[in-house]
Amino acid sequence: MTPRTPGRRLALRAVALLALLLAVLLSLAVGSRAFTPAEVLGALVHGGDGDAAQVVRFLRLPRTEIGLLVGAALAMAGTVLQGLTRNPIADPGILGVSQGAAAAVVVAIAFAGVHTLTGYVGFALAGAGAAGVLVHAVASRGRGGATPVKLALSGAAVNALLVSVTMTILTTRAAALDEFRFWQVGSLTGRDAEVAARVWPFLLAGAVLVLSVARGLDALALGEDVARGLGRKVGAVRVVGGLGATVLTGAGVAAAGPIAFVGLAVPHLARAAVGGGHRWVLPMTALLGPVVVLVSDTLGRIVRDTAAARREVSGAGRAGGGGAPPARGRAQRAARRIRHSR
Repeated sequence: MTPRTPGRRLALRAVALLALLLAVLLSLAVGSRAFTPAEVLGALVHGGDGDAAQVVRFLRLPRTEIGLLVGAALAMAGTVLQGLTRNPIADPGILGVSQGAAAAVVVAIAFAGVHTLTGYVGFALAGAGAAGVLVHAVASRGRGGATPVKLALSGAAVNALLVSVTMTILTTRAAALDEFRFWQVGSLTGRDAEVAARVWPFLLAGAVLVLSVARGLDALALGEDVARGLGRKVGAVRVVGGLGATVLTGAGVAAAGPIAFVGLAVPHLARAAVGGGHRWVLPMTALLGPVVVLVSDTLGRIVRDTAAARREVSGAGRAGGGGAPPARGRAQRAARRIRHSR
């Protein structure tokens, strides 16, 4: 096995950065209407009123910004939670944080009259924070404080409670269910620059918190007694790391809804590349997380637009075969609108 030397780790980080730049380019250039890299760069640098400038600057750029922020946030949060709980299959949902954000959004829709994505952000952040505090408070009771096992069990219990509250509200308010389903899927669609502007300070604060406990997480991986013997304050590492992961998860979920898989899988990809040291893993996950989110979003757009176009073309063919040229013309114009919508 090739040793993970600092030079090799830096090289892999450079490769991850290159992959991130490529993912950003694909996100800006590929869609129902594709643009060349030169057109994308010209739209970003020079602006203008052309199709490329309008689509890239006002539709795809905010979407890409959200993908960058959310991917990094969820990946780093998953890494920290796996380190705190010493559970390789932990993800940002293990502490009930994602469900806390979801419950807060449901309450906002049903009782506060909030009906916009930007309006959801504040409630989702508050709900995520409240869920994280409740989980830690429950886990801290009794001997030993908030141990990894107690944190996981408390998170599962709080998550089940919040799911019950959410479903109770949704079953009694059909209008809230219709709006919540769109947000719950987890998507970058429809997010604008205002959403990014509201969540990035929280993402920055969460990143600073989790990076500050990187060495403590390395020591905690050896066991609590060994970590204490090495001079680490285990309680402080748990509190600061848990707070940082909660802030990251809350901000990510608030911006794009509960996106699964990123916080679970990306930390393992990063460890396979640079080893288990959190000083290396956390920056690597901040690069790989957005790559996964942006590539997935781009592929989803391609599949969706291709399927929509095929349905329209199929409808045009059936209409033409039935001797209805006007209907065929309408279907062809609809297909063209789909292709030029971005």
